[in-house]
Amino acid sequence: MQIHVVRQGETLAQIASSYGLSASAIMQLNGLPNQNLTTGLALVIPTPSSQTYTVKSGDTLWKIAQKYGTTVSALVSANNLTNPSRINPGQVLSLPSVTHTVKSGETLWQIAQTYGVTVQSLIDANNITNPSLIYPGTVFLIPSSTSTSKPTIDVNAYTYQIGTAGVQSVQAHGQYLTYFSPFAYGVQANGSLINLDDTALVQAALATRTVPMMSVNNFTAQALGSNVAHAILADTGVQNTLLSNIVRVMKAKGYKVLNIDFENVLPADRDLYSNFIQHAVNVLHPQGFLVSTALAPKTSAGQTGTLYVAHDYAAHGRIADFVVLMTYEWGYRLGAPQAISPLNQIERVLDYAVSVIPRNKILMGFETYARDWKLPHVQGQAAETFSPQTAALRAIQYGVTIQYDQTAESPFYNYTDAQGVGHQVWFEDARSAQAKFNTVKSYNLKGISYWVLDTSYPQNWVLLADNFNIRKNL
Repeated sequence: MQIHVVRQGETLAQIASSYGLSASAIMQLNGLPNQNLTTGLALVIPTPSSQTYTVKSGDTLWKIAQKYGTTVSALVSANNLTNPSRINPGQVLSLPSVTHTVKSGETLWQIAQTYGVTVQSLIDANNITNPSLIYPGTVFLIPSSTSTSKPTIDVNAYTYQIGTAGVQSVQAHGQYLTYFSPFAYGVQANGSLINLDDTALVQAALATRTVPMMSVNNFTAQALGSNVAHAILADTGVQNTLLSNIVRVMKAKGYKVLNIDFENVLPADRDLYSNFIQHAVNVLHPQGFLVSTALAPKTSAGQTGTLYVAHDYAAHGRIADFVVLMTYEWGYRLGAPQAISPLNQIERVLDYAVSVIPRNKILMGFETYARDWKLPHVQGQAAETFSPQTAALRAIQYGVTIQYDQTAESPFYNYTDAQGVGHQVWFEDARSAQAKFNTVKSYNLKGISYWVLDTSYPQNWVLLADNFNIRKNL
């Protein structure tokens, strides 16, 4: 896949023609209802053999072109570069597809050796029916040498949709998931559970070979849950009751993994919380279940605040089978407008996390929603939350230019509504998704955890499949 950022005045027909595609193919891949575009809109472009390259210190376009058998002009065109003499370390470039014209006497084996790919990958990329019979003058597409070695990762997605809509989300996206987590069973101070109508969701997950992961939490929209957590963590008898109830549900519904999401735990209960995770592992492991936890985005062991202190990264990383880092919500609904999941902040969290948690136990959080703040911002005024797809279509509707924050790796735009009120929208697009996927690769993490499955973000799934193989444990 390639990512094309719409230039001022470009039409979908022009873009499609430049890539040798139909407009409808691009529309379908990007979930566009019509051919309307806006400047700065990022489009995923299907290419049979695309790959990316991360610029290193000392690189030039000429060096990269020589290494990958392409030209400087092709690199400039593929990446919409306005200043070819200026590329920055860490910048991700799309590499144009490479072709080869068959010469007299050449064999597939010789061509494969020339480009460092396998014969089978040549056959697959070019739909060759008779590998022993190739003709001079035939133009073959050379597949990416890395296309057969995509990293394999685990992918989780939470959902808060119950009923038909939730089932449809699982059916549509289950192929991309290792785990699926209906959110959530509420825990109570006496160890009982607030039930969740999740039977159909679990069955839909199992039908797509996706592992159902039971999520339990201690908070509600009205209550932080600190006292509920303390009542459980301070009493082994209550813990036994809770774990007994959890095991009963897991066996009855078909869950395979437990995800413990206790938030706002009192700082004084830090060690009690870690002990409870160990208790859960001791009870669940012998019965064939795994235990995971959800952790607030900490950047150091000494980070203060009720949300952070009791989440002991080192202890959870040692005890739990894996952890979910909740690396989102910098752009808080009631706070000032900013990127919801700025990559520079995520990397600070990861830098600390990998110092105390094994990398193969870390799922990096990835939010799949957008926020629209009214301007000027009034502290405490709630932003509107909706899908990344809605955000893109809203920019098109108002005809505004989508900008991109290179530090946060996040798109945003401003618009004025029909009532004359200003707005600022931060969201996710193809560029920000690719940046996050590159981060998962560079940190060699276990995988990704989406919050949430229920929003429309078609570009994400296309790019996820292009970057990774998804582990299926069923």
